[in-house]
Amino acid sequence: MALLSFERKYRVRGGTLLGGDLFDFWVGPFFVGFFGVTTLFCSILGTGLIIYAASLGPTWNPFLISIAPPDLKYGLGLAPLREGGFWQIITFCAVGAFVSWMLREVEICRKLGIGYHVPFAFGVAIFAYVSLVVIRPMLLGAWGFGFPYGIFSHLDWVSNTGYQYLHFHYNPAHMLAVSFFFTTTLALGLHGSLVLSAVNPAKGTDVKSPEFEDTFFRDLIGYSIGTLGIHRLGLFLALNAGFWSAICIIISGPFWTRGWPEWWTWWLNLPIWS
Repeated sequence: MALLSFERKYRVRGGTLLGGDLFDFWVGPFFVGFFGVTTLFCSILGTGLIIYAASLGPTWNPFLISIAPPDLKYGLGLAPLREGGFWQIITFCAVGAFVSWMLREVEICRKLGIGYHVPFAFGVAIFAYVSLVVIRPMLLGAWGFGFPYGIFSHLDWVSNTGYQYLHFHYNPAHMLAVSFFFTTTLALGLHGSLVLSAVNPAKGTDVKSPEFEDTFFRDLIGYSIGTLGIHRLGLFLALNAGFWSAICIIISGPFWTRGWPEWWTWWLNLPIWS
């Protein structure tokens, strides 16, 4: 079925979570929906506040602009705008925009009659962001533990937070996250290159079927996970990369306050070494 014919088939009322028929329409290729409106509102407001807060600062250098969270003395309370209040409102707008975008994806899935794998996967990415600016600061008792919105200032925050725990790469959850990130890259590289090898052949040769793809990996490593399996594996690897990257920072501070190398003393103290 041609794409334009299919669009006429599925562009019908229904499938919305909120708003009913009020925002149940498209603007060109874009489905709007109630959560499309809230996404637009939150993103425009948040971006506007970033620009306004930057205008109050000392520079327009995009690398040096920074909107910092409140001082630790404000705890979990509201701070004056110029002392972290901007950061709090921008964070609220960011969370609102991200969650709205995910719920808009849910509505599109409902219209198409497909599974919710895409919004679920995006939800894991949202969880990774929320863990940094909401969950960990709440567990530590102050919004000031969130990261600042800026390029260099954000990198400085990452570096300083890592040094607080000596060698942050000794964090076991960080080890899992990095392993999953690298493995996701490997799996995506293998999958993408294999598909291109099969469906983008040299001039004058035929496009190859999935049997050729499966045979390649059976010959190479003795086993092929299959066309459906590689997508399941890719999703599993990517979700774990985002999930464990969130866990590694949530447990640093609220649940472990010493240097991460010290955590491994349990391994060194196992009786097998004596």
